[in-house]
Amino acid sequence: MTYTNDLLDELNILLQFNLATTQEGIKIHQTAAPEAITATARLFAKGLITQADGGYLTDLGHIAAEHAQATYAILTPSPEILLKPASS
Repeated sequence: MTYTNDLLDELNILLQFNLATTQEGIKIHQTAAPEAITATARLFAKGLITQADGGYLTDLGHIAAEHAQATYAILTPSPEILLKPASS
């Protein structure tokens, strides 16, 4: 099982949401990359966001964004890890 480009595009949209507040949404403009526009529309169709061009996270969307952002944080090495020498 692998992530498709469509799923990666959707995950990238979920990474844009500020999880510290429910009062801040996003807006994907029509001048954005086509894959961002279609990914946002798919997230809306899946019930994860409130508008086809962004809006706010739904309750389910908040859970999905939390998981997406946590996965990103886990898989992205911190500068401290990059500077540590490998163990012998």
